[in-house]
Amino acid sequence: MLQILLLFGSVLWVSAAVIVGPALPNAHAHNDYEHTRPLLDALANGFTSVEADIYLVEDRLLVAHNKEDVDATKTLERLYLDPLKELAAGKKSVFKEGGTLTLLIDFKTEADSTYGVLKQVLSKYAEALTTFEEKKINTNAVTIILSGNRPREKLLSEGKRFAAFDGRVTDLGQGHPVSFMPLVSDNWSSHFTWKGEGYFPATEKTKLKTLVERAHSENRRIRFWATPDKKDVWRELRDAGVDLINTDDLAGLAGFLRNGN
Repeated sequence: MLQILLLFGSVLWVSAAVIVGPALPNAHAHNDYEHTRPLLDALANGFTSVEADIYLVEDRLLVAHNKEDVDATKTLERLYLDPLKELAAGKKSVFKEGGTLTLLIDFKTEADSTYGVLKQVLSKYAEALTTFEEKKINTNAVTIILSGNRPREKLLSEGKRFAAFDGRVTDLGQGHPVSFMPLVSDNWSSHFTWKGEGYFPATEKTKLKTLVERAHSENRRIRFWATPDKKDVWRELRDAGVDLINTDDLAGLAGFLRNGN
């Protein structure tokens, strides 16, 4: 059981209760660490995927959007890995319904050096983490996927890992194992001009459906970042079968997905 204690603006974890809402398989908390209660607000709304940007600073993995905002107290372990480990203790999920929570870690510093430190950190949380092998995914309570400056060759060279690769649309059709690249993410603005105003152009609607079908034909999930936080956009993403709907509006998206409109 968990509780947060705020001390001089930093977050400390001690024992007590955490509310985890009914799981929403399609809900992804973009830049989750910028919310009032990192991780906890997402879990309370039932989000099954959260995103954290990290910087490697003197062998510590610090969570922040910009380098000038790093805070030595806001480590990946303290904000995410420690509470998730405690929530998953003795179970295979942090949710009552079961299922894994995706922790998308976006590297903001150099790929290989950041990954080297992350590997050491993740080894301490092995009992809660999904593992990836050449042709196999052993699903556990927390699934780590790496984005941003991704260590592609390092990941490909390892026989067993605690992290997978966040691909791009251009990686589809390249024959990568699903256990290496279970997720494909891309910038909405690189493929679509629609910002949620007026009708979704028919050509773009068709393109969205085609991209989703391509990813699903390879048994991969798909996500777009920089999508407008509007119900009309969420509706098109949901109806097209997009697996993770990106948002900064946790309560708004949760309400939309639960109510269906």
